[in-house]
Order: sequence, then C-alpha cells, then structure tokens
Amino acid sequence: MQEIIIDEEFKFLLPPLDKTTYTWLEENILQHGCREPLVLWEGILIDGHNRYEISKKHDVPFKTVSMEFDSREDVVIWMISTQVSRRNLTPTQLSFFRGLHYITDKKVHGDIDRLSLNSPWAHNEPMENLGRTAVRLAEEYNVSPATIKRDAQVAAGIIAIGKTSPEAKRDILSEKTRISRKKLRELSTAPDDNIVEVAKEIDNGTFGKANSATPNPDDEPLLLEIDFKRLTADFRQEMQNLIRNRDVNALRVALYSYVASMEDMIEGMA
Repeated sequence: MQEIIIDEEFKFLLPPLDKTTYTWLEENILQHGCREPLVLWEGILIDGHNRYEISKKHDVPFKTVSMEFDSREDVVIWMISTQVSRRNLTPTQLSFFRGLHYITDKKVHGDIDRLSLNSPWAHNEPMENLGRTAVRLAEEYNVSPATIKRDAQVAAGIIAIGKTSPEAKRDILSEKTRISRKKLRELSTAPDDNIVEVAKEIDNGTFGKANSATPNPDDEPLLLEIDFKRLTADFRQEMQNLIRNRDVNALRVALYSYVASMEDMIEGMA
C-alpha cells in the first residue's frame, strides 16, 4: 500500500468526524471500497485523512491524485475552501475556517500587519483598516467585513488553544465543549497562562462549570453596557455606509452579523 506523508499542521486544520459519521464512513468503505481518490500535494495528504486511515487499517486499496500549489499557504486556503464547500460544518467550524482564510490570505499576499498567527491586534480597529481582503472574503462567504474580522479573532483563539492541547481544539470545533465566540476572541490576545488554564479545563471537563476567578457583580453590568455601546456604534456606522451605497444584500448580511454578535454577548452573560 502506498505510503503517504501526514503533515500534522494540515491535519490540525481539519474538523473531526463524530463517532457516528466515522462509523458510517468505515462501513461504507468496507462495503464499497475507497471510491473517492485521496488528494496529495508533493506526497503530503491534504484531503481524505479519514478515508486514508480507514483504508490503511483494513488494507483497502485507494487511488490518489496530485495537485500543484505555489506555497503551503495556498494549500491551506484550498483545504479551507474544500471544507466549507461541503456544507456540513458547525457554526464554530465555519467561523474558524473563515477567520483562518483571512489570516492565511493576508500572509500569502505579504500583508500581515495586524492579523497574523503570531501577532495580536486591536479589538477596536476601525472598519476602514480592515482592507480589501476582509471585503473580498465577506462577499465570498456572504457575511460582513466585521464578521470576517471577528472570525479571525475566533480562529486565532482556537489556534492558541490547539497549540497547548490539540484535543481541546477538537472538542471546540466539534462543539463537544461549548465556548462562546466572545471568549475565543478574548483568548486570541490572552497571556499564555490563561490559554493553558482554559485548555486544561476543557481537557478535564470542568470548563464553564467553575470559574477560577469570580467576577465582581457590580462591574458586570458596566462591562456589558460598554460592549453593547461599542457593538452598536460599529453597527450604526456600517449601516450608514451601506445605506448610502444602497446595497440591500450587504445590509441584510450586516444585520445578521449584528444579531450574531448580540448572541455572543448573551452567551458571555451565562
């Protein structure tokens, strides 16, 4: 059987299959064979990790097809597009892939001023600083540029946790562990100690059940009010620009994004 290179960084990007789906795939391959070819880049597997694992386990023959890319970043973008096109992603997975697409795309084009895998960015960055990448990806994914910005922070938070505990990252993407997007955005710029602590809590199943630091109840309403005012101000500015351009579709997307952000705030209150 052909030996294939498994790149852990590429494998790290893929959302895990739940047990039911994995079992169905295994039974299907055992009954019908591995009918869809595995996709390789320079001998590295970039699509079909579960099929390869099952086929190798049961000595089932498989075919491969090779693709050419200019860089690893181009491979990552292709993998993201492939995963999103399958339309079987959880909301957290979709947010992760949109954000990762933005981060990687900026890196490909040499424009990693704020949103790189290793550099923090300002949470209150004005909309005009988002650049063409956010606008282009917003159109591609049918969301607002502000959503792409928040997704990038979500992706960075998940990546940070994954570097400490790949298993915790899998639990987040599979939504086995419920963690708000607001919390993930906070972790994108949090100190390493905080990230390690959250990863440990996810691993031992205590995340969200007990907080190591109890917030002052007198401070919480004020913090929520500040977040609400900032979010609403950003939304109002975005709506004014879109109304001026008479872009109905973008207005609808911006509204959905605003509602999603409000839901994040409500999750953070729980």
